Amino acid sequence: MPHPHTLFQLTGRGHAPASLAQATLLIIDAQEEYRSGVLQLPGLNAALEEIAQLLARARAIGASIIHVKHLGIPGGLLDPSGPRGAHLPEAAPLPGEVIVQKRLPNAFAGTDLHDRLQAMGHLDVIVCGFMSHSSVSSTVRACKDYGYRCTVVDAACTTRDLPTPEGDVIDARDMHRAEMAALADNFATLVAHASVLG
Repeated sequence: MPHPHTLFQLTGRGHAPASLAQATLLIIDAQEEYRSGVLQLPGLNAALEEIAQLLARARAIGASIIHVKHLGIPGGLLDPSGPRGAHLPEAAPLPGEVIVQKRLPNAFAGTDLHDRLQAMGHLDVIVCGFMSHSSVSSTVRACKDYGYRCTVVDAACTTRDLPTPEGDVIDARDMHRAEMAALADNFATLVAHASVLG
């Protein structure tokens, strides 16, 4: 059996990684829940370092930045008015930076994200954040529906262990790896680290 190819390779519809200067940086759900709440992510610190690098570089060159914040359950997961819903300090927005608030995993659903991206004028979107298999995945997939070209920074995303219907556990690293492969198949150009981006 031949080595498999991505749909991008088979169709010739792939694209080069985006440049920070000519893209919008989309940071998804960099919130305290994933550090100290019920949804603690084992790879958080390393991913957050990558996000902070991306954010610092984007700010230094005046690139477009959008922070996505999930409005969760009052008193519970991603509490919108409590500390668990707060932005992580390392990736917190500065005054004047755009914040899009969402209630569903897909950051386009019920929000003005598409209008915001259109106003910024970039076809390319660089995506990072949490969780790989949920909000990152659903937003990247929706980007394709809206006609955007996504670049996902692998090391700037992570997720958590997940239970299977059979009672087993999928390790967070395996879950993340599988989701990155799925996105790279037909939805986004995948780069390993923030440093790869021009």
